[in-house]
Amino acid sequence: MPKQTFFHLAKEKQETLIQAAKKEFSRVPLHAASISNIIKDAKIPRGSFYQYFEDKEDLYYYLLNELGQKNHERFLSILEKKNGDLFETLIECFHCMIQDFRDPDNKSFFQNAFSNMNYKLENTLTNNVYEENKKNQLLNTIKLINTNNLNIQNEHELRYILKMMMAITNHNLVHMFVKDLSEEDALNEFIEQIQLLKRGFHKDEQ
Repeated sequence: MPKQTFFHLAKEKQETLIQAAKKEFSRVPLHAASISNIIKDAKIPRGSFYQYFEDKEDLYYYLLNELGQKNHERFLSILEKKNGDLFETLIECFHCMIQDFRDPDNKSFFQNAFSNMNYKLENTLTNNVYEENKKNQLLNTIKLINTNNLNIQNEHELRYILKMMMAITNHNLVHMFVKDLSEEDALNEFIEQIQLLKRGFHKDEQ
């Protein structure tokens, strides 16, 4: 989490630093990123950087959390538009995300992120890195989901469904970058998996 000094900066200066960081994290993955390149592009002293963030990891995960927040807000907006249909919402959200990658800078940034996926990164992208955010946003999501067409018995099971679907979404994003799939192929594969979940795996005996 950024230090309070970062939030005291003018929005323009915050954005300059964020854009410099995004440029560097688009060039190389986190482990290879250079603070020197970030501060050079942002035109700030190294000492100022450490007044705002603990290290490059702190800045990186803050940036990802901001993106996760935007994706969650879009998810809720689509969920409301789809009258709480979780399956249709996931498909449209996935489509929106892969459209975001059309911008070369966005594509490089996310390619580095998804190609080096780990537990912390996955949690950050699903906006679960900060516990308070996790609780509040889960409650907001559950309120909007139409459970009438879900084979669940309680909210506990609904939470598991959400976890599974987020895991499948992240897996497909990783797969798209690793296999260099086209937008059409990536979307079709995702839809097929979501439809399988919707139908269920178990076939009742006649």
